[in-house]
Amino acid sequence: MAVTLRDVAQHAGVSPRTVSNVVNGFPHISPAMRAKVEAALSELNYKPNLLARSLRQGRTGIITLLVPEIAVSYFGELAHEVVERASERGCTVMIDETGGQPDRERALLDGAAESSWVDGVLLSSQGLHGRDLAGLAPNMPVVLLGERTASTTLDHVGIDNVKAAREVVRHLIDSGCRRIAAIGGSVGASDATSHLRLKGYRQELRAAGLPADGLYARTPDYTRASGAAAVRSLLGREDRPDGLFCFSDELAAGALRELYEQGLSVPSDVSVVGFDDVAEARFATPSLTSIRPDKAKIATVALDMLFQRMQGSEAKPRDVRIGYELIVRESSTLSPRPARSLARPMQRGAARRP
Repeated sequence: MAVTLRDVAQHAGVSPRTVSNVVNGFPHISPAMRAKVEAALSELNYKPNLLARSLRQGRTGIITLLVPEIAVSYFGELAHEVVERASERGCTVMIDETGGQPDRERALLDGAAESSWVDGVLLSSQGLHGRDLAGLAPNMPVVLLGERTASTTLDHVGIDNVKAAREVVRHLIDSGCRRIAAIGGSVGASDATSHLRLKGYRQELRAAGLPADGLYARTPDYTRASGAAAVRSLLGREDRPDGLFCFSDELAAGALRELYEQGLSVPSDVSVVGFDDVAEARFATPSLTSIRPDKAKIATVALDMLFQRMQGSEAKPRDVRIGYELIVRESSTLSPRPARSLARPMQRGAARRP
């Protein structure tokens, strides 16, 4: 049976109120009395009921993180950062995946709003529109991660995908590529992230006077298998690409494998770049050039915003852009350029060797 405050009070010969004051850090307790109560707590191995205490304070210390797919490396690494930062604040994170399906995203949000267990939600949405999010319970704080799927009145944290895509395509052009293909996207019309990366890809090609429409291989998802299948389709063309911009590192990993199977050398025959700079990028053969979003900063800023809403802030919704870096590795350059030739301010993206 769990030890109660009353048990501790009886053991120490003090009132339950005195024990409660010590447990909750009440300052106006004499050193002798505090030592006496703490000794009793230790002798009885008292464990505080943190949930009951939180409920009395109107908060549980539990937040929910909703992502499209936990198995995708980027979301796994982001979830790790969120858990680490939330733990530092004394909070627990419940993680669930939505599959990017609007019905499941909405059901999980409604469940959180109706629950007495959840203080707030971090949502990486691929399917919901502004009108879907507008109907959320006003007492359920929600912060959006990634790209907005529509105009909303919610706080949002993400990177500038258009600028990042332009930067990585410019790197391929500077490395000598002239037939640059894009690989990625999904069948969902509301996949804002892929739409923005495609937009940046096309903008940079047009700025360089290169064709911007023909070499795009849309994929049903962001998996390695889809990356490999996209490369097979592109290699069958007469205008076979000499550069690949993959919308995720997992797509790029599949592309690297398929190029190897086809007997092509990277980067001599085809240069390959990815996006997200997950751990796999460093250990691929060859190592993968990629855009590195500051995942730790995304988690920190998103939690800051969520906690402010949980504490009752009624400030106007904020749209915060987090920095990124272009990490140049073996997959895109035979003779790596000095870091300074690609450097940009962090808020606009910066390139460096890892």
